[in-house]
Amino acid sequence: MNATTDLNLYRHLDEMTPWNDRLQVLEVIGIVDEAPEVKTFVFRSDAQTWFRYKPGQFVTLELPTADGPLMRTYTLSSSPSRPFSIAVTVKAQAGSVGTRWMFDNLAIGTHVKAYGPAGDFSHHNHPAAKYLFISAGSGITPMMSMLRWLNDCAPWTDVSFVNCSRRPEEIIFRKELELLGSRMPGLSLGFLIEERSSRESWFGHMGRIDAVRLPLLSPDFREREMFCCGPEPFMRAVRDMLAASGFDMAHYHQESFSAPVVEEVPAPFSGDGEPDDQAEALPVRFAVSGIEGQCQPGQTVLQTARASGVRISAACEFGLCGTCKVKKLSGEVEMSHNGGILDDEIADGFILACCSKPLTPLEIEA
Repeated sequence: MNATTDLNLYRHLDEMTPWNDRLQVLEVIGIVDEAPEVKTFVFRSDAQTWFRYKPGQFVTLELPTADGPLMRTYTLSSSPSRPFSIAVTVKAQAGSVGTRWMFDNLAIGTHVKAYGPAGDFSHHNHPAAKYLFISAGSGITPMMSMLRWLNDCAPWTDVSFVNCSRRPEEIIFRKELELLGSRMPGLSLGFLIEERSSRESWFGHMGRIDAVRLPLLSPDFREREMFCCGPEPFMRAVRDMLAASGFDMAHYHQESFSAPVVEEVPAPFSGDGEPDDQAEALPVRFAVSGIEGQCQPGQTVLQTARASGVRISAACEFGLCGTCKVKKLSGEVEMSHNGGILDDEIADGFILACCSKPLTPLEIEA
């Protein structure tokens, strides 16, 4: 490391610009074992910029596997109150490909491309006097991001933090949570374990979250703004339990990367049931690639790019992650997204290729 790089490490925040996912990549600067098959990967910008995001948001990593780039979306476990680095905490599930690749290949100094941040699962979007963060397994990561922000910026906040795990040793961030519990006067911790372990003694609550155990862990849960994250069956059980208890579901928020149910786009038909001869393909020019494509009726810009041999990065493909963000140089589209793009980005001409359908001939910066 040369002297210039050393000096760059010690610049003040106001001397730096925010990280721009369209121009920069991330460098691994830390790897921490959190629990069995759970690791935290800490990154900094390779261009010495700082990170601006909301606690609870996520990024999409482009992993350079042997079979080609693999897109995986991970919630940030770090807090924007500490803006010089970001972190993701990931669990290697049975059969996981991307996370296992990270475990086996990421090391200090490794560089990876990333996109984001994105997502609207954040307490910043729902200010409240009292919160309930309820999670299971690795669903604890956005809750930890929000709690770390509160500890740094509003440590007096009334927070009920409930986490469900299979065994005591699988409670992610347990030591840090217990430390925060001793420092944040308004923080109440509630752990729920399914089964005992020979590795670690346990004298707390046991079982699965239900209408009996939740009031024990958070007696005034009906008065709180609630954030929930975990496996879909877990979140569904929490939703059903809350609805049955009379909880106002307008104050319930959950994180999910599952695609919404979307009806298949039919081919254009006229009133007599025959194909509509008036429906025509629209030309799409990909400026950087120098390729002219044809977007068939009902197709998205992303589908047209793939059919034309143009690579546009994409992860979720339903307008949530923002990975397929591209600049529209000319033309008009119909875009129906799920929060993966900001209004000011749209005003600057960006679109999400996965959920944008041409209304006129287009020119795309790709």
